[in-house]
Amino acid sequence: MTPSPNLKHLQKKLDYQFKDIGLLEKALTHRSAAGRHNERLEFLGDAILGSIIAHQLYLQFPKADEGQLSRLRAFLVKEKALFELAQELDLGDFLRLGSGELKSGGYRRASILSDAFEAIIGAVYLDSDFIATQTFVLNLYRNRLGALSLDMAQKDPKTRLQEWLQARNIEIPEYEVTRSVGKDHAKTYWVNCKVNYNELIAEGKGASRRKAEQDAAEKILEKISNG
Repeated sequence: MTPSPNLKHLQKKLDYQFKDIGLLEKALTHRSAAGRHNERLEFLGDAILGSIIAHQLYLQFPKADEGQLSRLRAFLVKEKALFELAQELDLGDFLRLGSGELKSGGYRRASILSDAFEAIIGAVYLDSDFIATQTFVLNLYRNRLGALSLDMAQKDPKTRLQEWLQARNIEIPEYEVTRSVGKDHAKTYWVNCKVNYNELIAEGKGASRRKAEQDAAEKILEKISNG
């Protein structure tokens, strides 16, 4: 099957030419569309991506421990990272969606775009081999891998605060949403974090409840470190 001009353009962006263009078409097909969809390819691509990134991190950070490597891998393969990579490739322009998903803006949805990105990795693997897929993935991740440091493997503030308190037999923190403003898709949250240590309390702010909690926990840690 001769690829459409659109898919030729996408393959140029991917820096990969498919021998079987049907694999790429399938990788771009959401389950809401008629015909074969990309869920099996996404399953395959997810496993292959994790393996390739794990191997690269093992080589790139020879002094990192298992926990640090795991956190760095999670940072690189989480939905947000895949969504950003998909956006850089303009994958939304090439997705095949059912009418419902198309009308509701599915081509912009993080979960759909990140799944399609993983499906493309699975498609490349079936179209070539592991070595070619490894080259393909590392090329897409070149800038992100180059910007990595072990500082980014630090545990998140909520985890660090809880571990600090537990090490001293102090109760875990209490988080309470104090207010939120904005529409459902663009809310801002304010959260109070209270700990049973020197009667500390801090308010955090974020675009989600989780981010606001992390911000509040970070402020508590700063208060603790400042005595």
